[in-house]
Amino acid sequence: MRKVRWGVISTGNIGVQKVIPAMQQGSLVDFAAVSSRDLSKAQATARQLGIAKAYGSYEALLADPDIDAVYISTPNHLHVPMSIQSLRAGKHVLCEKPIGLDAAEAGSLLEESRRHPSLKIMEAFMYRHHPQWQRTMVAVRDGRIGQVRTVQSLFAYRNMDPANVRNQAGIGGGGLMDIGCYSISLSRLIFGAEPTRIMGVSEVDPNFGTDVVTSGILQFENGTATFTCSTQVASYQRVHILGTEGRIEIEIPFNAPPDASHRLWIHRGLDVETIEVGHHNQYTIQGDLMSRAILDDTPVPTPLVDAVANMRVIDAIVKSARTGQWH
Repeated sequence: MRKVRWGVISTGNIGVQKVIPAMQQGSLVDFAAVSSRDLSKAQATARQLGIAKAYGSYEALLADPDIDAVYISTPNHLHVPMSIQSLRAGKHVLCEKPIGLDAAEAGSLLEESRRHPSLKIMEAFMYRHHPQWQRTMVAVRDGRIGQVRTVQSLFAYRNMDPANVRNQAGIGGGGLMDIGCYSISLSRLIFGAEPTRIMGVSEVDPNFGTDVVTSGILQFENGTATFTCSTQVASYQRVHILGTEGRIEIEIPFNAPPDASHRLWIHRGLDVETIEVGHHNQYTIQGDLMSRAILDDTPVPTPLVDAVANMRVIDAIVKSARTGQWH
């Protein structure tokens, strides 16, 4: 079976601890090299993950003709620059979310990608590929809860480490960019549309300069979505989808553990259907789906235009929180 030869751009924790080991379990993925700006880190990661090559610069990895595609897990401010550099080096790109710092920057990446029509690029919103979301979207599209009218989502954790990239404003940190982007993405996915107007409010940490609690209202033509994300409260996540005839509740919507079953509930009147979704690793699924698109030269599951649209909503939330106005 043919496999895509992948390289790693950055030895960030999310990649080393979760994404790369999961992708290595896929049937279409071969991680051949890892790179860091610190050669010793690249070498240590290569040993840890059983990867043959280690490079002390991103450019050295991109110059390797044996690499077909790269997974980028740098801090947010490097997502677009490294994605553009990778495309120009002839590599397919799977880049962590959010795709950029704002919609204008994401748009520049979209323009660059159109200059390389033979290359695939996708934002790594892994949750969309989990079977629990496939089951949810089938239920929504089949009208199991009638017409969707409102979506509510919560995503939170507590991280007070000033050295953590999520708490550094200058490189794209903050709750909205790190986890609020999921709530925006799923709301657009469920409604199958873009919001017509947007309101946001944020609380900013005086030391970090990042948003630590952000709430938003997205008004769609046929309903509303509300969300709250936070980096300084108790860890929690949940999604509720309410329709005219019922509702869906998803227990662990975003980072569902791969070694456990997961539940979603479909409520209609007094009837409750519990759907158990077995053990699945959404990072493994994502890696194989991306690799299949590369091998077969077919569209990626989530096109880059979707990533740009998500950034537009993030921009509007930021602007609304600053001005106190709908946007």
